[in-house]
Amino acid sequence: MTTSILPEHPVAIHLGDAAPNFTADTTQGRINFHEWKGTSWAVLFSHPRDFTPVCTTELGTVARLMPEFARRNTKVIGLSVDPVASHHAWEQDIGEVTGCAVNFPMIADPNRTVSVLYDMIHPNASDTSTVRSVFILAPDHTVKLSLTYPQSTGRNFDEVLRVLDALQLSARFPVVTPADWQPGQDVIVALSLSTEDAMARFEGVTEVKPYYRTMPQPK
Repeated sequence: MTTSILPEHPVAIHLGDAAPNFTADTTQGRINFHEWKGTSWAVLFSHPRDFTPVCTTELGTVARLMPEFARRNTKVIGLSVDPVASHHAWEQDIGEVTGCAVNFPMIADPNRTVSVLYDMIHPNASDTSTVRSVFILAPDHTVKLSLTYPQSTGRNFDEVLRVLDALQLSARFPVVTPADWQPGQDVIVALSLSTEDAMARFEGVTEVKPYYRTMPQPK
């Protein structure tokens, strides 16, 4: 079966947009994307094509990190423009090369339907292969992060986990995270909350500037 989409959507996807829904064949069966995702967070990431070296290392890395994604209530799904049979054959190589068996679904997109829907094909880079796109989606299906890497550069999935931690923290509390923030470090009070209200609600609020208030990461 070939990949198909449900309603039509514009090609450009911006932060805060609803992630387009689609139906597609994957290495774990045919899915309706929104139904498969449910109310979890999700990471959708694409690969130029099967049997490529950088992608092989990336898929092995994600397989190794799957317990970390699960701990964050996050589902992961990959995509390549090759068919399911090719994905399955490639998974054997990935396990041999990286020592990690692929433990998440891979979308087969031979007609490039999903790739176009999510603007994963950049003609100036390649007319036929997807770029290395990453989307983080919230439980309500909104797009919270969009990253695009060139085909030559492997992604840093520890950074994807760090962003997930920051997004989930900001979804629960009126805080934002500073440059190079790591879980457990101090955070910044969001501008939507006054200093007075922040001090009443949280312990350890420090007003460095009227617009820059720091505090320990809330638990």
